[in-house]
Amino acid sequence: MSTEASTTILTKEAGLSKAAGPSRSNRPKWRRTALIGGVVLVILAIAVDTKVVRIGSSEDLRQAAFSPAAYGAKAFPGIKQAIEERAVEASVLQQAILADKAAATAKYGIAGGSGPVFSVKFTGVAGEKQASGIYEVKVPDLPDVKIRVQTGPAINGTELRDATGTVHFGAFTNQIEYQNAGSALNNEMKKTVLEAVDTSALAGRTISVVGAFRLINPKSWLVTPVRLEVQ
Repeated sequence: MSTEASTTILTKEAGLSKAAGPSRSNRPKWRRTALIGGVVLVILAIAVDTKVVRIGSSEDLRQAAFSPAAYGAKAFPGIKQAIEERAVEASVLQQAILADKAAATAKYGIAGGSGPVFSVKFTGVAGEKQASGIYEVKVPDLPDVKIRVQTGPAINGTELRDATGTVHFGAFTNQIEYQNAGSALNNEMKKTVLEAVDTSALAGRTISVVGAFRLINPKSWLVTPVRLEVQ
C-alpha cells in the first residue's frame, strides 16, 4: 500500500474516532445538564410529598410543639369542674374506704398505678403552716384521718391530672409531655385558685376545700385543692 493510501485511511479513522463521542469541550455541558436534571427531580419529589397545613387549623395545632402553659390554661377549667362534680364528703368517703377499698374506688375513685385518686370536699379548721406550705385540717367527724392540704409554693403530684380519668397518656407524644401536663395543671391551679387566697395566714381559720388526693395511706390524705374558701 502506498504512503498516500495509508495517510488517507488514517485520516478517515481519526475522523470516525472524533465522531464516536463528545469532545472534551462538550463534557462539562453534559455534566451540568445531568446535575440540573437531578436537582429538578428532587424538588418535584419534595413538592409531591409536601402537605400544606393552614395556620390555626387542627392539624397545625397537632404539629405545633407542646406548650405546658397553654395546655394548663385550656384544660384546668374542665378538670376543676369535673373534680367539683365528683367530690364526695370526706366522712362518707372515709367510711367507704375503710369498709371496702376496691368498692370505694369503683364507686368514687379513679384507679391509678401508685394508688386510686379520689375527689373530696370538707370544711375544717387549719392548723399551723408547715415549711412546705402544707396545712393539716381538723375536720369534724373524722378523728382517725389526718387531712392535709398543700398550698404551695410547690404543688407536688399529679392528682389533678389523674382525678377525672379523662387525661390519658396516649394523648401526648411521650412521658415527658404527660408529666409536664400534670405540672401545668398544678401551676394553673396556683394561678387561678391559690393566688386569690392569703395562704400564709390560714392557721386557725375555718376553710372549705374541694380537691383530689391519691390514696396511699387510708388514715392520711394529702389533698391538692381546686377550690379553697376561707370563712
